[in-house]
Amino acid sequence: MLILARGPEEIVAREQIATEEPGLTLAAIEQVLGGWQAEHHFAALGIGSFGPLDLDPTSPEFGRMTSTPKPGWAGAPVLARLSQAAGVATSIDTDVNGAALAEMRWGSGRGMEDFAYITVGTGVGVGLVANGQPTRGFAHCELGHIRPHRLAGDDWPGSCPFHGDCVEGLVSGPALRARTGRDPAELAPDDPAWEAVAWSLAQLCHTIVCAAAPRAIAIGGGVVDSNAHLHARIEEMLEQSLNGYMQLPTGAPYVRAPELGRNAGPLGAIALAMRATR
Repeated sequence: MLILARGPEEIVAREQIATEEPGLTLAAIEQVLGGWQAEHHFAALGIGSFGPLDLDPTSPEFGRMTSTPKPGWAGAPVLARLSQAAGVATSIDTDVNGAALAEMRWGSGRGMEDFAYITVGTGVGVGLVANGQPTRGFAHCELGHIRPHRLAGDDWPGSCPFHGDCVEGLVSGPALRARTGRDPAELAPDDPAWEAVAWSLAQLCHTIVCAAAPRAIAIGGGVVDSNAHLHARIEEMLEQSLNGYMQLPTGAPYVRAPELGRNAGPLGAIALAMRATR
């Protein structure tokens, strides 16, 4: 999704481009950027991309894909191609870090400097922001691939090709289809599969709380957006898992829906573009 905007109330244009092989996809994006620049003269470009990405500015591979499972995309020069096409200040980060920053600017994380955004769809991604900055080390975080403490009695092996029963291998849309034989949208709220999903996501939240203690955690994405009952179940299980060791902030629900909904990802690119102009 490409979006030209100043914020959620000032969306000028959108374009949907299918993710195919990188040459075709990047060329299509470049064409849209060129048209928008000629017509609207936008000031900055934000790139919120699937990954993994090399986000080390000192690396010769900065802005390229790394070990992504998407066929043909390993090594794709995302930043170099798109920044050259736009010709403006550019910022790149993961799509989930962008979504977290958008929620902090306009949505469920307003006023916070420490916030986490989890998306559960074809995969599981985590945008983690601490002291106002997306976390960094030798790479960006990949918390969707932690191996959770399993729910008692649940021994399904998981579907992640790298880790089997990591969180992504247990709760993503493809994992649920493999586990139940049905589309997640067809599962009733009382389907037993949701117990294991909520527990695994609570274990992910447990790890995030113990590692970074964000002020709130928003969970969205296709699997959760259509199953709003999961938020309260995840928070209850998170409290159970923490067992009184850490006290979550009181007031609004700690585990919450993203206020920007499915616009969190696209508006993440705008939040990143705004950071590029600083």
